[in-house]
Amino acid sequence: MLVQLEPKQDRPNWLRAPAPVGDNYRDLKSLVQRLNLHTVCESAACPNVGECWNHRTATFMILGNVCTRRCGFCAVQKGAPLPVDFDEPRRVAEAVEALGLRFAVITSVNRDDRKDGGALLFAMVIEAIRARVPGCKVEVLVPDFQGAHDAMKIVIDARPDVLNHNTETVPRLYRQVRLGARYSRSLDMLRFAKECNPEIPVKSGLMLGLGETRDEVIQVLRDLKAHRVDIVTLGQYLRPSPKHLPIFRYVSPEEFAELKTIGMELGFAHVEAGPLVRSSYHAGHSHESAVAAPVSC
Repeated sequence: MLVQLEPKQDRPNWLRAPAPVGDNYRDLKSLVQRLNLHTVCESAACPNVGECWNHRTATFMILGNVCTRRCGFCAVQKGAPLPVDFDEPRRVAEAVEALGLRFAVITSVNRDDRKDGGALLFAMVIEAIRARVPGCKVEVLVPDFQGAHDAMKIVIDARPDVLNHNTETVPRLYRQVRLGARYSRSLDMLRFAKECNPEIPVKSGLMLGLGETRDEVIQVLRDLKAHRVDIVTLGQYLRPSPKHLPIFRYVSPEEFAELKTIGMELGFAHVEAGPLVRSSYHAGHSHESAVAAPVSC
């Protein structure tokens, strides 16, 4: 079932998320502010911030909160990047410890101004968390590093528990959705990550509702599987502001369920699909599914 949008149409009931309130939400917000950290939950206006923060989980965003790219879907601020803060890994690890996390998710803005794209700081954060919170699993959601294999290898050599890089949309829509990115480059980086260390689950995700067709989505799933991706997330695109790309359609829970079935039939270890699903949604559960599955070939 597809819902064609009309001006000022209300969101369907299945897209209503809990409001960001509660003691845990306020405590986490205070912690993030005290340690001068950023979260993608706030910077990217994630609809699940209320649910996740009340469960004391957050996705930390390193390397500042200003991105060097201008993707049409993203709410993160664009412009001249901030200086790299090499004390940030220590503070992220302190926050992970304070929250009592057993599974931490780390992402970043694009840093095309840096030769390594910020890969070194990802590695430093992984090492800082492992040193301060032994046993905590770490998932990293990395940019494409402009296709630099050396940068990806820096991250893989730090042995994250999951390596995530989102393809975001179908190839036909890249020029509108992912300025500065290339579909083939993202696929190549995903495959390279798996080749560097086949034991590390590789993950990718797409937003739906930007004008893609069902057949295009299924083809992306096939491409991801062919490039040795283990975990896939599928969620509804939500427009952050009138300045961002419009929503072409709302995708029903039934269609998400169908795509999840197709993904599992293609052989993915785990597919997380639903209107409010985002890259780090139920990340710990998807990791458990991936490590329990046979290594992808």
